[in-house]
Amino acid sequence: MRIVLVGPPGAGKGTQATRLAETLHIPHISTGDLFRANISRQTELGKLAKSYMDAGNLVPDEVTIAMAKDRMLQPDAEGGFLLDGFPRNVSQAEALDELLASEGMRLDAVLDLEAPEDEVVKRIAGRRVCRNDSAHVFHVTYNAPKTEGVCDVCGGELYQRDDDSEETVRTRLEVYHTQTEPIIDYYKAQGLVVTISATGAVDEVTTRALEALKRDE
Repeated sequence: MRIVLVGPPGAGKGTQATRLAETLHIPHISTGDLFRANISRQTELGKLAKSYMDAGNLVPDEVTIAMAKDRMLQPDAEGGFLLDGFPRNVSQAEALDELLASEGMRLDAVLDLEAPEDEVVKRIAGRRVCRNDSAHVFHVTYNAPKTEGVCDVCGGELYQRDDDSEETVRTRLEVYHTQTEPIIDYYKAQGLVVTISATGAVDEVTTRALEALKRDE
């Protein structure tokens, strides 16, 4: 299957993308991974992207699209892929359609993870990360440490990252509503959108997503 995963920040896209890709035996292609891989390998696209990032500018759509195209045409993606973080706007969605059509391919589904805005803010703003090891992540409500402000694993100080503050989260949500959400209507016009609730336990959301995709086949 060729799937695009969309949803607001905090909807659990990264977690669900990994789980769905493993279950469906297709590669999980995220924008962040694409940038990191190209920059670390010092590809021409990576160097170009880094030049924009170092200057504090957004990487142009055409660079992101070229990276995505290169990745989608790799042998492990012949049987499908799951795109996470791309397309990010309607112009990228249009470019993706053109790219796939030129290769004789098309999307099978666009999975829309729906989550109430207040729940999203609560999920992100409640995260606390260990200063010693950022892999140690807790949540003041859903996964509270035994001692407030102290990592259960190593005893390090837990803190809230700047981009997890409520003000920053609401700004990120506004960007999502303005730039990315319109692609849902774009794909609805093609009959590709499958919407599920992203609230509840992680396993429940994964099961919900797999069942929705199966019904859509």
